[in-house]
Amino acid sequence: MSGPNGDLGMPVEAGAEGEDDGFGEAEYAAINSMLDQINSCLDHLEEKNDHLHARLQELLESNRQTRLEFQQQLGEAPSDAST
Repeated sequence: MSGPNGDLGMPVEAGAEGEDDGFGEAEYAAINSMLDQINSCLDHLEEKNDHLHARLQELLESNRQTRLEFQQQLGEAPSDAST
């Protein structure tokens, strides 16, 4: 007897179990290898991100220092011009 969609009264779980048998050790090894590659790429990206973050922090501090020096020069410039 067919179900409401015209399919046989076969439980869904039974069909899914048959698909699990299609994955062998080679497939799991390939997936594991891909995950290792992804992990390696993510580690590399994290290192680059950390390096860029450190460089940006240095640049920010340098810009702050330059701005302060520039503001000090502007503050001293009018008194230099009056002499």
